[in-house]
Amino acid sequence: MLLYDAVSPAPRCLRMFLHEKQISLPAVTIDVFAGENRRQPYLAHNPAGQTPALRLEDGSTLAEAVAIAEYLEELHPRPPLIGSSPEERAETRMWWRRIELNVTEFIHNAYHYAEGLERFRPRIPVVPEAAEGLKRVARDRLAWLDGMFGDGPWFCGPRFTAADIWLYVWLDFGAAVNQPFERRLPRLGPWFERIAARPSAAASRSVTAAPR
Repeated sequence: MLLYDAVSPAPRCLRMFLHEKQISLPAVTIDVFAGENRRQPYLAHNPAGQTPALRLEDGSTLAEAVAIAEYLEELHPRPPLIGSSPEERAETRMWWRRIELNVTEFIHNAYHYAEGLERFRPRIPVVPEAAEGLKRVARDRLAWLDGMFGDGPWFCGPRFTAADIWLYVWLDFGAAVNQPFERRLPRLGPWFERIAARPSAAASRSVTAAPR
């Protein structure tokens, strides 16, 4: 297998996932800032032009970070980051979906429409007038998540999962692009610091794959 990596939040989510599972994959770095993901030969592997992507042994390519994580969990079930039973997997996916649909997609699009506007204007439809509203929705939904968090220390109680990874990486990204979250949230504030102390948080910051 070959991982197409990049300096971007979704690839970092996957790097952190791989580090937690102690999986090492050969990888190349796609230069998204230069638009390498928007032209050949990368588009031959992933016509959607997004990163990360994973080329499988049969030559086919699997895209979307969540789908890749699910696939790798099936190949390498230990340690489990999605779950060891149908109930655990469903619980993880429940929180994962809440996080993606209610928070990280808003952070992502707000960045496209504000701080990343000049980069993305030639590539996708952008709505700069929506940026502040999207940031406000993300903040509101984080408070909503905080209220449902439970006893912790993680979203799924004692189980550290892919759901924790996804929100942590996007909140860390948000802090760097003028979207800091409210660190005084009583549950998510300490939760963020717990994850920041994990070795995978630091290790996933760096893209170590060779440039393509």
